[in-house]
Amino acid sequence: MERTSLLSFAWALALIAIASAQAPASEIVLHNFGSPAPKGAGPWAGVIRDSAGNLYGTTNTGGVSNKGVVYKVDTTGRQTVLHSFTGGADGGYPYAGVIGDSAGNLYGTTCQGGTTNVAAPHGNGVVYKLDTTGPETVLYNFTGGADGGCPVAGVIRDSAGNLYGTSNLGGPEGYGEVFEVNAAGQETMLYGFTGGTDGKWPMGGVIRDSAGNLYGTTQYGGAAGYGAVFKLDATGQETVLY
Repeated sequence: MERTSLLSFAWALALIAIASAQAPASEIVLHNFGSPAPKGAGPWAGVIRDSAGNLYGTTNTGGVSNKGVVYKVDTTGRQTVLHSFTGGADGGYPYAGVIGDSAGNLYGTTCQGGTTNVAAPHGNGVVYKLDTTGPETVLYNFTGGADGGCPVAGVIRDSAGNLYGTSNLGGPEGYGEVFEVNAAGQETMLYGFTGGTDGKWPMGGVIRDSAGNLYGTTQYGGAAGYGAVFKLDATGQETVLY
């Protein structure tokens, strides 16, 4: 009888453990974006987090000019707009989020804004830096030509302060490119997609290994026309991995 009771008790504990493991996790909303949206609306990208638990990200629209913002949400859920894009020289419509450095500066891209011309009255996007006090610095203006245009993805940063990313448009053939922007704001096209088996129109960014190789994806192109996974070595040689 005692053995049976012990087995029943053990089985009951097991059922409680299973039920607890299957219980849905509870969600806490840290911040609700609203409309009208002077503090931003429509976040496309995710967030990053600092050591104090503050979150940083972007919205694609909203803000003073309805061209998106860079924001901070602290641990109490209070939101602060760090920069509100105007759609002019400072950029507009950031689809990508931000990355940070050890000094607390933030880096990102916008798909529009920056230098404008007759062919691109809304601009071709920028790479920007936002320092800890809020002022924005445009590190590079895309022209929409061989240097690329409309970066949809964000950037990564190496130990020397160089930034790497992709533009969805522009490049020598108009199918996007992989670029580098150094600490002085000089851009180098590392690879221009031809729209064939090498891929075209990259929507995502890149990652980098210890040897300096870059890896990413394109939305279309490739052998079957449905995109490719690529590797770009330090000499600019592209290899389609899949």
